[in-house]
Amino acid sequence: MSDPSTRLFDYLENLGIETRTHEHVPLFTVEDSQSLRGDLPGLHAKNLFMKDKKDVLWLLVVEENTQVRMNQLHKALGCARLSFGKPELLLETLGITPGSVTPFALINDRDRKVNFAIDAKLANGDILNFHPLRNDRTTTIQSGDLMKFITSLGYATRIIDFEMETVLF
Repeated sequence: MSDPSTRLFDYLENLGIETRTHEHVPLFTVEDSQSLRGDLPGLHAKNLFMKDKKDVLWLLVVEENTQVRMNQLHKALGCARLSFGKPELLLETLGITPGSVTPFALINDRDRKVNFAIDAKLANGDILNFHPLRNDRTTTIQSGDLMKFITSLGYATRIIDFEMETVLF
């Protein structure tokens, strides 16, 4: 079985984006990550694969300690009410399974069905950490480089200030 992150790392390298990847035991939750990350510098995220009532898909990337008011989120995004996307839809659309959700998975969204939104804390941060399409590794990337990656794929990025519950971009 081939490594799902190989194509991702090749793509990032072609963009001139430097990353650093750390191997670890598989992590499935933010709590798992917090207990095992040690002194890995930078911000960490919770990544939410969502679907609204009109079947519009969303990938929300939120700083791990940010409180998300799910019953209000749709208003900030300007969409119908949201619920979590099913694992089958996640695999079909982003080519990953629960526990491996990451903004890097947008590389697998060939039909560009997913809308992307990121927490302002992360967008304005410095060093960010995400799984590279598998949950037994964590890849460190500069915030500006993540935005360069997202833009290179043709996505519009919505930056959300969760404290104000407003879209900045």
